[in-house]
Amino acid sequence: MVAKRKKKYTSGEGAQFMSRKAALKRLQLSIKDFRRLCILKGIYPREPRNRKRAQKGAGGIKTLYHTKDIQFLMHEPIIWKLRDVKVYFRKIQRARGIRDKRAVKNYLKNYPAIKIDHIVKERYPTFIDALRDLDDCLTLCFLFSTFPSIKHVPREHSTMCRRLTVEFMHAVMQAKAIRKVFVSIKGYYYQAEIKGQIINWIVPHHFAFQPHTKEEVDFKLMATFIEFYTVMLGFVNFRLYHSLNLQYPPALNESVTDSDKTLMDEGIYVSERVAAMNIPLMSVDSAATEEEMSIDHFPTDDDPQKLEEAKKEADKVKHLKTMFNGLKFFINREVPRESMVFLIKSFGGEVSWDKLLFVGATYDENDETITHHIVDRPSMDKQYISRYYIQPQWIFDSVNMRTLLPINKYLMGATLPPHLSPFIDKEKDQIYIPPEARAINAGVVEETDKKDDESEEDVELATDEEDNDLNETRELDEAEILEKAYNEEIEGDSDSIGESDVDSDEGDVKQKKEKKKGMAVVQGQLEKEIPYEKAKQEKHEFQLREKMIKKKHKRLYKSMMEGRKKRMKEIWLLRKKRRLHDEKEKEEKKEIKSKLKGKKSVPVA
Repeated sequence: MVAKRKKKYTSGEGAQFMSRKAALKRLQLSIKDFRRLCILKGIYPREPRNRKRAQKGAGGIKTLYHTKDIQFLMHEPIIWKLRDVKVYFRKIQRARGIRDKRAVKNYLKNYPAIKIDHIVKERYPTFIDALRDLDDCLTLCFLFSTFPSIKHVPREHSTMCRRLTVEFMHAVMQAKAIRKVFVSIKGYYYQAEIKGQIINWIVPHHFAFQPHTKEEVDFKLMATFIEFYTVMLGFVNFRLYHSLNLQYPPALNESVTDSDKTLMDEGIYVSERVAAMNIPLMSVDSAATEEEMSIDHFPTDDDPQKLEEAKKEADKVKHLKTMFNGLKFFINREVPRESMVFLIKSFGGEVSWDKLLFVGATYDENDETITHHIVDRPSMDKQYISRYYIQPQWIFDSVNMRTLLPINKYLMGATLPPHLSPFIDKEKDQIYIPPEARAINAGVVEETDKKDDESEEDVELATDEEDNDLNETRELDEAEILEKAYNEEIEGDSDSIGESDVDSDEGDVKQKKEKKKGMAVVQGQLEKEIPYEKAKQEKHEFQLREKMIKKKHKRLYKSMMEGRKKRMKEIWLLRKKRRLHDEKEKEEKKEIKSKLKGKKSVPVA
């Protein structure tokens, strides 16, 4: 029997991949519904190793999916819902065509809703899995919460995002989970630690909304992501509030979530949201208290230095959570209040503002217990002696440094120090570190070095006496040993003289002389190292090591080296940009000084 010949592309990459056109044909869906289904289920196009085989010999570049992913979609019950919606939409069009308004009204009233709760549970089986994938969810929800009521963005999406983001910010404040913050042109970058998971997100600045055309942004595609993320964030908020022993949903103002007026006026919405953040939440059980974190000690063989570092980090975080305890802040009208209130309340402080301008104030400006007044202007007419007048950057820098910084650099009207990003990983190589950050790091290192030097001096003073005693005892022991050996040699020589002949004595003397010559100390000679030759040798050794790389790893090695060169180029460009900026500043200062000198030298008529 002759074995049947396999058909081409029935195995390997030809069978593993499927084009989008074939997937639409198999699922019997339109491209709009297929995209929506893929976004909800978390299925994305794949890049094959050999595109020609994956495309079954076809030319060009096609959008390819894994065949297993498409088979996985075939068992999704939401497909039948999408088909029902299509049929229902045809009925509505038919009723509109015959001008049956009553039927159209009934159809729209009973429009089939698509629930995706089971998809969220399927993609995130545990709470920790949802927290790990929360970065993009929060960023997009905070972005949609700033959108007013416009044509391309459904009103229900904006209102839902506004409610969920306010609830999440309340939970973060209650848990005191903020760890880092950075202000940039894009917005406010926040980092929180919840259940041991690091979450980063961006909150955009509240500027006047400028509508985009449909060609610039595909709002329908973004709306599908929001449809999934709102359900996911709702689940996360529910679990967070119950873990913090808080009532869910929280009792917030209706104007924050469901008011049509706030969708049209961004200023009213922001003031209502900030007012809601300043209200304490209701707890389910008032007797319950927050448990303090403590590091468990287990008998392991781990490095004690790492254990000590973990303890120090835990102490810093504990201090950070209560950094603003006992401090009362007042925000001036020109300062952006949302970020200030969010950070101050997250670390145990109290905050208020002018009640005549914005709602939600808890105390007035003339309160004598206010410790810090946040101002973003060069001067003020009326000032109180009992408080500090500081700029907003003091809050951000104090949070990043995890301690209350000295206020002399942040006083009203003072030139502020540079606001450095805390999201740079200092342990990684090939990262541009600005000179200000290097100066701060050097200052910290110098302080630790001084402490270490002081402790080392104390130890040295204590150990010098012990070393002297040990040296004395060692010298005594060595002297005794030498005396014993000398006596033994003398006794041995006296015995051997009587027994041995003269010839043997002469041979022994010669051997002893040769040994002495071999044991003689010869003065060493200095060898000068030539830097050029040394660099050349190192380069040659490096090339030899490169040749030893296996063939299957060479491509990976090349890509790694290209990435390293690219990062080096970026660092070089940033350093050059900074150097040019500093030179320009020096020239401007020189010009100002020369102008001032010229004014002084002009004689008065």
